Formats: sequence, structure tokens, C-alpha cells
Amino acid sequence: MDKAWIGLTLVVATCGLANFPAAAQCVKQSPAHAVALIELYTSEGCSSCPPADRWLSHIERDGYNVDELIPLSLHVDYWDQLGWKDRFASARFTERQRVLANLSRSRVVYTPEVFLNSRELRNWDSAAEVRQAVKKINAMPAMADIRLELDLASPSQVPIKARFTLKSGAAGRQPQAYVALYESKLITDVKAGENRNVSLHHDYVVREWLGPIELTGGAAEYGKKLALDRAWNPKNLGVVAFIQDPGSGEVLQATALPFCRGPNG
Repeated sequence: MDKAWIGLTLVVATCGLANFPAAAQCVKQSPAHAVALIELYTSEGCSSCPPADRWLSHIERDGYNVDELIPLSLHVDYWDQLGWKDRFASARFTERQRVLANLSRSRVVYTPEVFLNSRELRNWDSAAEVRQAVKKINAMPAMADIRLELDLASPSQVPIKARFTLKSGAAGRQPQAYVALYESKLITDVKAGENRNVSLHHDYVVREWLGPIELTGGAAEYGKKLALDRAWNPKNLGVVAFIQDPGSGEVLQATALPFCRGPNG
């Protein structure tokens, strides 16, 4: 992956999970405990995916906050030749799904497929099992710190700064950092394929996936600007950052920045 991404700044505003503040709060520090990261691999061309999409959208109703659980929806591209081209799909997401499947010792990928901290979660539709798994992760101390800073003074571009720092317990590891920009409250009226004539609703859909960002001496700090795409609704965007051990797939820490406004917002 192109290491020129080190020194990254995204332009975002976010909609966030339950318990996110509605007022300006443009700095987010990850907590002392580990935060769970859920990745849903899905496609608009897959008739069995809408229930999983709805499940991910309703996660915030289960009472999770940003310091407990962070959801992301990644649309794969291997359904695109089967009747309907998913506008959110990316070959990069397909490749990540394959990497995670390999880490879980699986020879196949499928949709919908869910990973919790890079481990396959087959019973994702069991609220009790998900709650138990998330609580187990939250009970562990974080192996890294993440600090995000967001400035929404400009309506067309906003700098974001991120700092990743390994904790002493992670000494000897060579982890990599990632940043994802997502959008919620998306609707697609599907015209062909398995979901023909169905109106699909999506949340936490990854629009940009940036990384891996290499840590030097156990730390990385970067910042840049990325103009907002006109197709994106700033009020429904969010940014997530996490650190992962590429060898084991273990997520050392994750965090997300809540919606915030500039000084004139």
C-alpha cells in the first residue's frame, strides 16, 4: 500500500452512534479499555444481505456507545457482475475480507459476513452473543492510544489530525493504522439482480479506506486535507481510526470522532 498516505487529513463531519454529543466536540481520545470493531461485508446484489444491513443500522438502538462498539459496512465487488453493480463496492474491501477470512482459517468468503475485531462472528444476529463478545473485548486494557482532531470551519474541506501510540504492553509489535470515512442514511432503489425493486437502506457505509499507515518507533502522527465529495451529506459522515496487528489481525484499539461543528456552526 502507498505509504504516501502517512500524514493524512480527512474532511468529515459525522453522525455517530448513540450517546454521541450533539454539540461541538472536535477532539476524541480513545479510552483506556479496548473498543470493539465490527466489520460487515455486504452487497446490494445479495438477497440475503438486507437483514444484516438492518442489523448493523440498529446497533445503536441496542445502547452501545462509541467507547464500546464501532460498526463499519464494507461493500464487496464480487456481486457486481451478477445483475446489479453496487455503487459502494470496492475491490479493496473484497481483498480485506479475504485477508480476514484467512486469519480466521476460512477458505471462503461470502455475504453477509461479519467480523468482530478481525474474527468471524457467525451468530451476529444473536443480540446476547454479540453483547457478551463486546463486553469481553471492553474488559481488556487497550494496547494503544488514538487521538483524533477534527475542524469543520470550512463547508468544503476540513482537516483531521490523528495520532497513534502503542502502549508499553504492545512492545515488539509492528502494527499498522487505518482510517475509514463512512456515510449513513443512504438509500438505493435497486433496479436489477436479486434485490430488484427493493429499496435498500444503509448505515456506516465506508466511503474511503486509508492505510495501512506504518508506525515508527511505536507511533504515527499525520494530517492532511481531503475535499468533500458533492455526493456526500456532511451531516451523515463519520470517521473511524484503528490500529491492527497485521500478523494476528488483533485490533489493538479503535475510536470514532463524533459529529462536531466549526466555530460558526
